[in-house]
Amino acid sequence: MKTDALLLALLAEGYSKKTWHGPNLRQSLQGITARQAAWRPSPGRHNIWELTLHAAYWKHVARQRITSGKREPFPRKGSNFFLRPEQGKFNEAAWQEDRKLLEAEHQALELAIRRILKTPRAGKFLPTIYGVAFHDVYHAGQIRLLRRLLS
Repeated sequence: MKTDALLLALLAEGYSKKTWHGPNLRQSLQGITARQAAWRPSPGRHNIWELTLHAAYWKHVARQRITSGKREPFPRKGSNFFLRPEQGKFNEAAWQEDRKLLEAEHQALELAIRRILKTPRAGKFLPTIYGVAFHDVYHAGQIRLLRRLLS
């Protein structure tokens, strides 16, 4: 398998493609309600909602690194981990908006990766690209654990 194909396969398996190792990030979020996404195992611990936005944020950062273009602010105020749900926004619509943001950031990142892989500069970004896939798998596991604790 060529490096380009391998990187795209890793990215897909971490986020959206069915895998042998269990649910990927997108699958780990299927069927989660806003109430479930907001649940914390204990005070000060992250919830599923926060992990979802965290993954979206780092996809955004990775895309910025790869494109080396104009810095675009992340669509949510803050960085890294975002306290969720926001005050007064504990509802399904807010949860679905943040899930849509994760999807949009993933699609934009994948497009940027496809473009960079066609250039001689691609090698410089290999750790960022496979790092995103590993990051998705890591947080998918955390989300699956939180789901187990919910039941």
